[in-house]
Amino acid sequence: MPRSVLPDAARTASEAAAAIGCDVAAIANSLVFIAEGSPVLVMTSGGHRADLDVLARSIGVASVMMAPASVVRDSTGQAIGGVAPVGHPTPLRTFIDEDLEVHEEIWAAAGHPHTVMPLTFESLRHLTGGEVIVVA
Repeated sequence: MPRSVLPDAARTASEAAAAIGCDVAAIANSLVFIAEGSPVLVMTSGGHRADLDVLARSIGVASVMMAPASVVRDSTGQAIGGVAPVGHPTPLRTFIDEDLEVHEEIWAAAGHPHTVMPLTFESLRHLTGGEVIVVA
């Protein structure tokens, strides 16, 4: 899978979109949350913020919270701002924002804040085994 190296770190969806030249909604943010004591990965569109109540209902738990940086690093092997959808020490239960499906091409971090990779919605779903859900 091709990946691009950005001249500057892109730790936010808007920074990544500006560097790539795409719509911010086509950025697939890799966000780690804690759900029932376990980390889960949510690939969400950079076009909006995940609503924690909606997210919890969508994945069938009472509540979710953002994972602290230490949990993100421990569970993915990567730092916040560069978390790839795959390649973690132990595969994470993954969910994908349905809003990403409208984009012909989406962009996700590739393991480092300076790297991104283009994907289709279907390739993201196939690679991660993610369940498509509502997040906002």
